[in-house]
Amino acid sequence: MSVRRGLAVFIALTFGVSAVVLLSSVDVSTYSFIAQADKSKLLIVCGLVLLFWVLDAFKLYFLVYAADERIRYRFAFLLNWLRYFGSAITPMQSGGGPFQVYFMFRAGIPIGKGVAITLVSTLMTLFQLGLIVPLALLFRPEILKGRLLLQGVFSYVVIFVLCSWLLVVLSLVRPSLMKKWAGVTLLLLKRAGIVKPRSVLRILRRICREIDNYNANFRIFFSKGLLLFFLAFLISWLHMFAMFAILPTLVWSLGLQVSFGEAFLAQALFLFMLYFVPTPGASGVAEGGGAAIFSYLVPWNVAGILAIAWRFFTEYISIAMGAFVAVRMIGWEGADTLLKAEDECDEEEERSANG
Repeated sequence: MSVRRGLAVFIALTFGVSAVVLLSSVDVSTYSFIAQADKSKLLIVCGLVLLFWVLDAFKLYFLVYAADERIRYRFAFLLNWLRYFGSAITPMQSGGGPFQVYFMFRAGIPIGKGVAITLVSTLMTLFQLGLIVPLALLFRPEILKGRLLLQGVFSYVVIFVLCSWLLVVLSLVRPSLMKKWAGVTLLLLKRAGIVKPRSVLRILRRICREIDNYNANFRIFFSKGLLLFFLAFLISWLHMFAMFAILPTLVWSLGLQVSFGEAFLAQALFLFMLYFVPTPGASGVAEGGGAAIFSYLVPWNVAGILAIAWRFFTEYISIAMGAFVAVRMIGWEGADTLLKAEDECDEEEERSANG
């Protein structure tokens, strides 16, 4: 999928579902809520956006240092915006990592370390959300009650996450087993005609090399980079609190009351699901599901507009910044080929290593 096509799908789903959500939820009383809203609280929301950008950049900055590499703090800002943009134009938000890895490689960070840094950053967030989600279901099971579609999505996400964590653990504890599984999988794909016979050995060698690189670089975080890793982990919690404070602030600006704890749990549960939605940037599901989830906190005639406003401040602004940075740095044509650039980077890195 090209960048323009991915962006078009993202925009189409976002606007299409948002229109349906608004048409089905907005009524006369919604306009009165908006008219009487405390506009000054939107300044607080903008401050929270800036704060979670700052904290997110510090998180990445210290993770890079924990991996024994160096970047400028300003560059960490740009990398995070690029992650948002890459996630918005690819299914399951899978493009955010390659965007960061590619630009870190251009800044002199080896591919293996770049993969480890981006993966650790994502796993750190998923681990923290994974700690909160059981609490949400334990203390507020009514969040998903009667919402069959969201229950189905949540079940799928739980299975996917458990399988992903199993693969991550095995890649660290039993890398040889992962290599054997990769070989068996490639042979099955060859028999099915999906992988060409002449490509099997080349692909397997690359997978084995990446498993070794990833394994070695991942362990750096838990050796000489341990203190910086824990500092990034702490900052990740602060980043999450700053971002989750946006929703209750928006609710309070409308003159409604909401518990910060309930809003925190609802957002954690919802974001946990959105990480694995197959649409580009979780578009469509985020707007429709957000209205469904937030209707637990506020009346339905406000939930739709609240969900879209929440997405605007937590995602859309960052995506727009990432698009601007990507176009300025590499252009549309460069962005189109960026997700395929990992092969070229690996070849260049291998040539440099062989001297």
